[in-house]
Amino acid sequence: MTTLTEMAVEVLSTADGRAKTALSHKHAATWFAARAAGEEIPLGDARPPLRPARPERPELLDPREVPRRRPGSEQGRIAILHAVAHIELNAVDLHWDLVARFPHVSFPPGFYDDWVRAADEESKHFNLICDCLESLGSHYGALPAHAGMWRAAEDTVDDIFGRLAVVPMVLEARGLDVTPNMIEVFRKAKLENVVEALEVIYGEEVGHVAYGSKWFHFLCGRDNLDPKPQFHALVQRYFHGALKPPFNEEKRAEAGLPPDFYWPLAGES
Repeated sequence: MTTLTEMAVEVLSTADGRAKTALSHKHAATWFAARAAGEEIPLGDARPPLRPARPERPELLDPREVPRRRPGSEQGRIAILHAVAHIELNAVDLHWDLVARFPHVSFPPGFYDDWVRAADEESKHFNLICDCLESLGSHYGALPAHAGMWRAAEDTVDDIFGRLAVVPMVLEARGLDVTPNMIEVFRKAKLENVVEALEVIYGEEVGHVAYGSKWFHFLCGRDNLDPKPQFHALVQRYFHGALKPPFNEEKRAEAGLPPDFYWPLAGES
């Protein structure tokens, strides 16, 4: 691989989840080793696929057809973990796609540092949850999954403002809202390995939301745009439905999302 976009496209073109995340780790290590040595890996202009490669399983269903996950049973907890693994695998691709999709937008190297790091961490998250599934006698691909996870990427394929607004600042911010209750579900079930994995994910996802907020504000500042109304307009354009409270206001603030960004977009709990 001679350019960063070629590295990203190779990850996006790899179907198997464990192979995809191993390649993601490898390319992230290459990028950061070069940065530490003061060497330049050129950005390049390799074109990412519209949709990333995916394994034959899980079967992807319309969101309305995915069975509800009830946490009171082992099968319900396995279903929750399977859904989390699916989210994390999509997040790996979303971050590498962000690296490769917009080379025509001028960003400082720190932009690529942040999103390569985020992709590397999402790869770790996917493997942590897969390990948890396997400890419970299951695996990623054993259950059907949500087919709509890539919709935000397709909707914002030509809009870097929209991509940053909807993916890290809405979808990943939602993870900050729901993960604490999920941790309690697995703590009550005395599954400490799952609790530890989710706590790692929870801590690092704050950083991913913060990257989105930072670079969204960077673009708005460079283009002399007011970030708040710009964010509201983009979410109303690209996000299908209202944002759902309750919100984790403390962690959202830590990630650079003040309440007046998301509360005006909220629907009923």
